[in-house]
Amino acid sequence: MTPDAPDSRDLLSFLDFHVAAGVDAALDETPHDRFAEPEAPRRAAREAAEPEAPRRVPPPERPPLEEPALAAPIRQPEAPRAETPSTYGRSAAAAPGEAAGDARELAATAASLEELEGLLARFESCALRFTAKNLVFADGNPQARVMFVGEAPGADEDRIGKPFMGRSGQLLDRMMAAIGLDRTNAYVGNVVPWRPPGNRNPTPQELATCKPFIERQIALADPDILVCLGGVATQALAGTKDGILKSRGRWFPYRTGKREIRLLATLHPAYLLRQPLQKRLAWRDFRALRVALDEGER
Repeated sequence: MTPDAPDSRDLLSFLDFHVAAGVDAALDETPHDRFAEPEAPRRAAREAAEPEAPRRVPPPERPPLEEPALAAPIRQPEAPRAETPSTYGRSAAAAPGEAAGDARELAATAASLEELEGLLARFESCALRFTAKNLVFADGNPQARVMFVGEAPGADEDRIGKPFMGRSGQLLDRMMAAIGLDRTNAYVGNVVPWRPPGNRNPTPQELATCKPFIERQIALADPDILVCLGGVATQALAGTKDGILKSRGRWFPYRTGKREIRLLATLHPAYLLRQPLQKRLAWRDFRALRVALDEGER
């Protein structure tokens, strides 16, 4: 071996280094220093090595499709509207406005309280009639100077057929007795004569339907003083939107159709059973009622 010739051990070490570095194939028979070559030949070599990407030929342009012209819509002649028939005298549940109109027409024909009760018993434009057991018209003396009006019957009243028969009625009797009244010298009724299911408050539609009947009942009884028990009755007859705690103890004018009388708003006995501390307010109202009755006797 000549001094300039590389040792075989050095060559093996050189190959081992490249294998460890990841070189596993020779690309040319002679080595080339790529860093020493100019840029242009290197770029040409890379481009020659890379396969040419196929050119995308754009699809031929298609002429736009013409949209067909829309034909003008053909208007059909409107059919004449049929007038909604009245349910007056029919066995059907009427719409709210129609039911209230039927009630006004029917109530105006009653010449006596007995006739009004008979008309109510045959009135079928209020759905409450079909869920209640009995018509709850009135109790007491229709010739009395004072008339008490509640909102609607409860379960006891619906079963018996008279207003204020349950616990609230017993409390009302005690309240009247405290100022010298009972059902022989007082008249008792309700705005709605049928019990709403579940003892719920009457809806505005139900109140509007039944209101003409209680107004006619008040006009035929013609009391000197009208006492509204609770917010529902007060708002329906006094025309106020205030709650009962704000309107109680106040006097309102009420026209019966013949004359103007006084209306007193007070708390409902059922409310007093739930809120016993409010009985003091109701006692003030009943004392004012007693004073008004005494003044009217002079």
